[in-house]
Amino acid sequence: MLQLIELSAVVASGTFGIMLARKNRLDFIGVFTVAFITAFAGGTLRDLFLDRHPLFWIEYEHYPVLIFAMALGSQVIKAGDAVIEKWLQLPDALGLGFFAIVGANHAVDAGTSLFIAALMGVVTGTAGGAISDVVCNEVPRLFEATPLYATCAFLGCWIYFGVKEVSGSEELSLTAGIVVIVVSRLMAIRWNVCLPEHPGGSQ
Repeated sequence: MLQLIELSAVVASGTFGIMLARKNRLDFIGVFTVAFITAFAGGTLRDLFLDRHPLFWIEYEHYPVLIFAMALGSQVIKAGDAVIEKWLQLPDALGLGFFAIVGANHAVDAGTSLFIAALMGVVTGTAGGAISDVVCNEVPRLFEATPLYATCAFLGCWIYFGVKEVSGSEELSLTAGIVVIVVSRLMAIRWNVCLPEHPGGSQ
């Protein structure tokens, strides 16, 4: 199940990267690059922090091939700015949920504390989007006073830990963590729920 979740994370994050690149009117190289960064940067940082080798997208070499095919296929799909803007947040929320829980799971398996595992989940879920924002010359959502983002990932990781402790079910805990992250992120966007602003603050 974890492998399926990670594959879903790659697809969702890659889709967000492609849509973000299309929104910024990049060419094919730009689309592939942004999609690649969005899909793999967070997991790469996690693997480096946890000393996991090979990196997950090198171990599963079909992941970058899939992103390349998606970027290539997107070149023949016509979508206006309004359509992209309307649906942009959905793959972002899905990618955040899938990757955060996968990252937390890998960290626990590596023997970290739960707090560090939650942080690894946040890194896995948010770093790719933050770096792709920079590539597209935008202020990363991670550091703006925008609807809750990293906060949702952190909360969802703790839900994952708690449900697993209580139920003993890996499938149930994975599902609960993902649902909490995705739903809380979409609700934060819908009702513009943000953390209070303060100098130098972030979510």
